[in-house]
Amino acid sequence: MHITDYLIRIAEEITDQPLPSFSDLAEFQIWRKQRQTEFHKMIGIETYLHTPRTDLNVTRTGTLQREEFRIEKLYYESLPGLYVAGNLYIPNELDQPAPALLYLCGHSPTQKVSYQEHARRFAQLGFVVLILDTIQFGEVEGIHHGTYRHGHFNWISQGYTPAGAEVWNAIRGLDLLEELPEVDNDCLGVTGNSGGGSMSWWTACADDRIKVVAPSCGTGTIASHIREQTINGHCDCVHPNNPYGRSLIEWGALIAPRPLLIVSPDRDLLFSIDSVRLVYDRLKVLYQNLGFEDAISMMEFRGPHGYSPESRKSVSQWFLRHLKNQEAELEQIADFDGITEAEDDLLVFGGNPPANDRSTSVQDWFIPVAEAGKFAGISSSDELKLAKQKLISDLKAECFATFPEEPVSPSVVVRQQSLDNRNHWHHKISYQTETDIQLNGNVKGRLDTEHFPSPATIYFRSATEYRRQESISALEGLDEKWLKIQLDLRGIGSTSWSPELNWYVRRSLALTGRTVASIRIWDALQGIRAVRSLPHVDEEQIALAGKGEMAVVAMYAALLDGNIDTVILQDAPASLHMPGDGDGLDPATEVMNGLRYADLLDIATLLWPTRVVFLGDRPSFYQKAEDVHRRLGSPGGVWRVKTLAEWRTP
Repeated sequence: MHITDYLIRIAEEITDQPLPSFSDLAEFQIWRKQRQTEFHKMIGIETYLHTPRTDLNVTRTGTLQREEFRIEKLYYESLPGLYVAGNLYIPNELDQPAPALLYLCGHSPTQKVSYQEHARRFAQLGFVVLILDTIQFGEVEGIHHGTYRHGHFNWISQGYTPAGAEVWNAIRGLDLLEELPEVDNDCLGVTGNSGGGSMSWWTACADDRIKVVAPSCGTGTIASHIREQTINGHCDCVHPNNPYGRSLIEWGALIAPRPLLIVSPDRDLLFSIDSVRLVYDRLKVLYQNLGFEDAISMMEFRGPHGYSPESRKSVSQWFLRHLKNQEAELEQIADFDGITEAEDDLLVFGGNPPANDRSTSVQDWFIPVAEAGKFAGISSSDELKLAKQKLISDLKAECFATFPEEPVSPSVVVRQQSLDNRNHWHHKISYQTETDIQLNGNVKGRLDTEHFPSPATIYFRSATEYRRQESISALEGLDEKWLKIQLDLRGIGSTSWSPELNWYVRRSLALTGRTVASIRIWDALQGIRAVRSLPHVDEEQIALAGKGEMAVVAMYAALLDGNIDTVILQDAPASLHMPGDGDGLDPATEVMNGLRYADLLDIATLLWPTRVVFLGDRPSFYQKAEDVHRRLGSPGGVWRVKTLAEWRTP
């Protein structure tokens, strides 16, 4: 199965997963709270939600007094040094606290300036409005386009998505609104367009203080994003991190039963209208079953990505109805009045943002990652065993949660048998890793090893090794008593894909809760099961070998399998925390959420008592792992050799 077919299949399986049925609203709320807690963890804000919130340090830099409202230019710190710039629109002569709206901007270079007419119109309708810039755009610099433009696929290993930072900034915007005497804290809503539409979804999913939601041009399904490749036009912030392979529809269900208006044009380049309709239809059934049928609606109109006058008025009508208890026909609601403020008048920093602005580095610190070398102090086998059990449990739950729950049988088939003139036999084999995923391999052994179990070394061929002979020669010098087995994992050999697909494949896999490395790790585990089933293999003496990105696969597979004799590593990467190529052509080593729990150094450390052989140059960054292996001694150990001929196996 080609990788694009596989991606579409799993994306459709995720999207087609039905929402649970609930006997009543109370049962739904229990489920919703559980999923919401999971959602907080997915986007990386769980730590901030469960620690005392830092001072917002709201600073006002100017006020524009207008006939119907005033505009306060302000900024606040959502976390120390993480500055958020915005404009606060407050209607004049309020005689009681008013409903408030959070307006979240899309990817316009001038953000709150470009979208000012929306805030202006809501203020004219009697709403307090806080309109916010995002990181990278507006007045605050930073990076949203991590994997999209800059090759920061290490964000996937960190579990970082700009959606997390933007949702947190919005949550702190709600905190700011709640402190205002002009605001009715029981009547808060959120809306926005494009990226701001997506953030409206995710902010409402994350924070129950939001009572009414109206996302515009920010709705779709994982199936549509991958099948129609609309993901190729999406900034990283559009999608939360998805380690559990959840459906976007399931996330959207977290808003129920609060009033939700989905706004979408029918000719949107970035969001297929069929997918928007599907989201609405599925959520409407949920709302109906909960007894809140009137709390969900969809406004569809002819047009490209963006608003129409009718869609803007529909959003106004929705908030009037559900936040102000005012009914109005669309023709009674005015659209923009054509008045705008000059850009310089709305700027908060006036071109001089704070010198200590941490927005430029938020991707480096927003998600706490595990300290490299955290297992370096292990001094006993019992201590290591406990640490290994805990790490494997965490990895399975948070990094490899989308591994198949019921593995298919590897179903090894010998495709061809042959002999060479050097007293070796060869078997070409195939094995199954997932439904419709068949992979290939080669087994080579000395003639006198064909009829009794022998130790076996499995070499995972990399994408740069095209010929079978070259792959087997990578094990040159290995003791002849060892069978030499080459396995092609996905993306190698007959299942390879062209390099120009790498960027799409890596980003799409992440949307489904997978990575290139993780599907290869699964293939490796299935390959190990396949090899153990061969009659001429000693299943207690299996070694794994890999070079470059395949060294990462070999380490994780050995750790998860738990019964590997030796791991042979060549040119092993130093870390998962390294940005790559903007076109996705660098080695695909990302492991979803991997850095939250352990970097490669720590994976190597906990491989003991599996023996570790570093082939080639001495990688000094694994020294702490070597120290632990030496401390614990036999049966583990670390060897550093120039060729495998230098390694004498027991």
